[in-house]
Amino acid sequence: MKLFHLIICTFAALLITTSVTAQKTLPDVNVKTLDGKEVNIQEYGKNGKLTVLSFWATWCSPCKRELDNIADLYEDWQEDYNAELVAVTIDDARSLPKARTMVNSKGWEYIILSDTNKDLMRALNFQNVPFTFVVDQDGNIVYEHSGYAPGDEEELEDKLKELSEK
Repeated sequence: MKLFHLIICTFAALLITTSVTAQKTLPDVNVKTLDGKEVNIQEYGKNGKLTVLSFWATWCSPCKRELDNIADLYEDWQEDYNAELVAVTIDDARSLPKARTMVNSKGWEYIILSDTNKDLMRALNFQNVPFTFVVDQDGNIVYEHSGYAPGDEEELEDKLKELSEK
């Protein structure tokens, strides 16, 4: 009986270890462009680039500060690290026109997507914005960060630099 328990415990430990070390990838979830075109988020993990997914909302001041500060670095990130930024608004359908207006007024050169039903947000299992992910060239999520404080964009750049050197 003790041998049976030992075997079961060992098997359970292996299962837990395997699930913890499994690589997290982008889920199979559709979102929309600001023009209303449906796209699957996995497309951005399979394009051979480093992809920064930044979740934001029009009512979120730290989100806007983060995207504004990244805007100053973004051209270099594209050139130096072959990176792209996909900014995903979680504004609901009623607030979505504000998001369009804000993106135009700020001149953000990012790919902007909307997750009005928060399907992608739920699939990636986070609760608050701003929330940032980095996806490597193979579509694996390799970095996650919640919140924003000035200087976080430098930490993000360090991660992009590290990944681009692999």
